[in-house]
Amino acid sequence: MSCTTILVGKKASYDGSTLVARNDDSGSGSFMPKKFTVVSPDKQPKVYRSVISHVEIELPAHPLRYTSLPNAVDGEGIWAACGVNELNVSMTATETIASNERVLGADPLVVYSPAKGRKGSSNYSPEKIGGIGEEDIVTIVLPYIKSAREGVIRLGGLLEKYGTYEMNAIAFQDEDEIWWLESIGGHHWMARRVPDDCYVVAPNQLGLDSFDFEDAFGNKKDHLCSADLREFIADNHLDLALCKAFNPRDTFGTHSDLDHIYNTPRAWVAQKYFNTTTSKWTGDNADYTPLSDNLPWCRVPEKKITVEDIKWVLSNHYQHTPYDPYANGAKELYRPIGISRTDVLALVQIRPYMPDALKAIKWIAFGSNVFNSFVGLYANITKTPKYLANTTGNVDSHNFYWASRLLGVIADAHFNRCLPNIDHYQTAVVSRNHEIICKSDKEFASYIKGVKKDKKAAEISFCEKANEEIVKMLEEETTKALNKVVFSASCQMKNSFSRSDA
Repeated sequence: MSCTTILVGKKASYDGSTLVARNDDSGSGSFMPKKFTVVSPDKQPKVYRSVISHVEIELPAHPLRYTSLPNAVDGEGIWAACGVNELNVSMTATETIASNERVLGADPLVVYSPAKGRKGSSNYSPEKIGGIGEEDIVTIVLPYIKSAREGVIRLGGLLEKYGTYEMNAIAFQDEDEIWWLESIGGHHWMARRVPDDCYVVAPNQLGLDSFDFEDAFGNKKDHLCSADLREFIADNHLDLALCKAFNPRDTFGTHSDLDHIYNTPRAWVAQKYFNTTTSKWTGDNADYTPLSDNLPWCRVPEKKITVEDIKWVLSNHYQHTPYDPYANGAKELYRPIGISRTDVLALVQIRPYMPDALKAIKWIAFGSNVFNSFVGLYANITKTPKYLANTTGNVDSHNFYWASRLLGVIADAHFNRCLPNIDHYQTAVVSRNHEIICKSDKEFASYIKGVKKDKKAAEISFCEKANEEIVKMLEEETTKALNKVVFSASCQMKNSFSRSDA
């Protein structure tokens, strides 16, 4: 998937939370309706079979409950995208990345190949099972991990055993740590812990720009990797460093013309927002430009980062630059972050100062982020509100996915006329959302004090009731926004006429 990821360490966020967000974008010319669900342990398969690669994986016993953002249309697999399990451990999968020809030649991708010919004949070739990929990763990892670090280790083992048919990066998160794993070729991988005071922007390219092998094969404090990675690099002459330290981006990554159109501009505009005055971003003596291959993987921001900051950046379309597609005379040059084919944006906020039952908030937005709104919901639940769960493949304004998609389609065609409506809608939803969460957070202690039996069930019930209140508000505000946008756009139809009846 062509996505954009933002990671924020706990000392870089506004409230001490770890923040992990990703736009899940479809490929060019396609969209995939999404829905918000919860997978209970009894619904988790014991043997998982991939639709794309046909790989079968026996899963551990005793899975945890977890939230999911699967495809709403059957046929292509689950594609769970992002989830939080009942221990407040989260992951998002995946950020599609790429590797160079030397790496792929040394460790080829494990690609599915169907059977050829007639079984029993001399020209028969049996089916070749493929590896794991984005379709599978959340489902086979998240229900079985108790920390972000455990997520890296489990997925790393699966990559080594089964291989992968695509290059991916995956983020794991708990209340203390965020880890970023990048796959390398068919079976190798490396991972780094995001520094607590830093943020990361990942735009569809291998991003790690340093790696400490002494730590990875020693204390394993901030670095982890596949067991034979050093030998793999040496045996295949992959390290390109002359006198400087090892750089994974140079060794494993790509620096193509496509990167400079599709990937690096997104990192540039995001870092420009978070570090406006730290570096010079434009002009003849700019430190970094949209074509820079040396943008840092992680940076300390100029101020603490909020949920709203992340939403703004993941909605960015190069506004206030010459590359804005909505500006007069602008030409399509760089791929924007806020693109039409975003299926879902999910941000997980894990709040260390709250009771376990309320720690994880899952922020969700469907459709193009330029026009949609975030909604934040408690993740400690066994069911999701119908407005977020009832998506199908048919356009229907009675669910949040299609209502959001409709808002974008109408407002995009009448951008300047509809922008005030969209701005008011986004502000209203998130403001009221924060209000309900603040109220619910304060009410929780007295509520749970009165519960005599089965406190765990009572905690879940509390979160589900609060979510219903949030989603009722969301549906009201979304319907109001649709009404306003439809009216504004209708007034600009080509067959309008200035004179009314006499």
